Amino acid sequence: MKTSELNFKTLPLSKELLDVIQELGYSQMTPIQAQSIPVLLEGKDLVGQSKTGSGKTAAFTIPILNRLKVGQRQIQALVLCPTRELCTQVAREIRRLGRKQIGLQVLIISGGQPIYPQLTALEKGVHIVVGTPGRVLDHLRRKSLELGQIQTLVLDEADRMLEMGFQEDMEQILEALPKSRQTVFFSATYPSTIDQMSRLYQKDPVRVTMKEDEAQPLHIRQVYYQAEPEEKLNALLWLIQQAQPESAIIFCNLKATVIELGRALSQMDISSGCLHGDLEQPERDRVMAKFRNRSTRVLVATDVAARGIDVENLDAVFNYDIPLQPEIYVHRIGRTGRAGNKGLAVSLTTARQKIKITEIEKYTKIQITEKSLPPLAQMDRDQFKARLHQEAPMATLFISGGRKDKVRPGDLLGALTGEAGGFAGTDIGKIEIHDLFSYVAISKPLATVAMQRLRDGRIKGRKFRVEMVR
Repeated sequence: MKTSELNFKTLPLSKELLDVIQELGYSQMTPIQAQSIPVLLEGKDLVGQSKTGSGKTAAFTIPILNRLKVGQRQIQALVLCPTRELCTQVAREIRRLGRKQIGLQVLIISGGQPIYPQLTALEKGVHIVVGTPGRVLDHLRRKSLELGQIQTLVLDEADRMLEMGFQEDMEQILEALPKSRQTVFFSATYPSTIDQMSRLYQKDPVRVTMKEDEAQPLHIRQVYYQAEPEEKLNALLWLIQQAQPESAIIFCNLKATVIELGRALSQMDISSGCLHGDLEQPERDRVMAKFRNRSTRVLVATDVAARGIDVENLDAVFNYDIPLQPEIYVHRIGRTGRAGNKGLAVSLTTARQKIKITEIEKYTKIQITEKSLPPLAQMDRDQFKARLHQEAPMATLFISGGRKDKVRPGDLLGALTGEAGGFAGTDIGKIEIHDLFSYVAISKPLATVAMQRLRDGRIKGRKFRVEMVR
């Protein structure tokens, strides 16, 4: 495909959307966007097969926003996702791309969250709903979700929803939608179940498949080390010391390993957080906000808990445990080396598990470099601790006001950099606005002063509770 054909300006998009795309620095479309967006703008059904990090969220969001009528406060698009984390990620991207469409209302309806704020928002009217199948079906049964004006349905990570047992829920939702809608499936794989659903619920869909070489993680240096179970922790500590990542995810296969490893990293004064399936939603939000905001350098996670995580500029991925399937390996390491940045993927494997490396190489058609560890059995942990001690550069503040209180990123930035705050813009990091609360990252040495100034001052003319996120 020619470079000129990848330019967003070649698309028949509204001026507001093109302006936002330019502001966000999206100079050219990714292959999946170039193949999907023109088809979706024509209103056709589509099955898109692409791996994580390919730009598929923008691929379906841009056509939805381009046809959206903000003056009509009715649900015009529904996006189904397998997990609440992916719902949050997708909703964040929709709001980013739709930020010049004044009055745009995007609602997340997922399990693990109170249902009553969702009911209130639905009564007031929203334009786009992003939800998990179970909770969407729950609202349909309550008759709180009016889908009669839906123009577009997107099933994001459709294969994962089927794996998680949502097929019946998905089919009931599809049956409840207007027949004239546009139906879009995005999936990393194309099992027979998706083919069957496509035949039943889509009209002459266009099939878009990423070529194998386009889907490969070309900017990621992939290496592996052999380490037996009793050597793995020392090996990981040595690898972290060698790589010195600003931001990294360590993947484990089991929740118990995540907890055990998180405790060990904490004892070594490595700035870290843990993510596993047993965490309640407020705790997950806290862990992820700190990691995204660079208040935590290392995240230890299971695959299920990490589903939907999208972190900018992730330096490295460590596979403390080799994943059970090659597809999971690709999904894990695809979180680093994005947007042309260089990434690092390091795996630890036992002698018995080396066959897994061969399977991954066969699947990805990329050779993973084998490297040797130094003798680590007699490693002096205290000496390592002194060398490993890495402070996170940012602290994260919690503010008890969010989107429902009309708080916007600019309000928090203004409160901190204005006359009352007095901080430079370079002292402020990522700002996250949720429905009922917000997080803001601030340079660690200034965090206590910033917290006090926000407490003493006002945001949108109101006082909010402000706390340091521990």
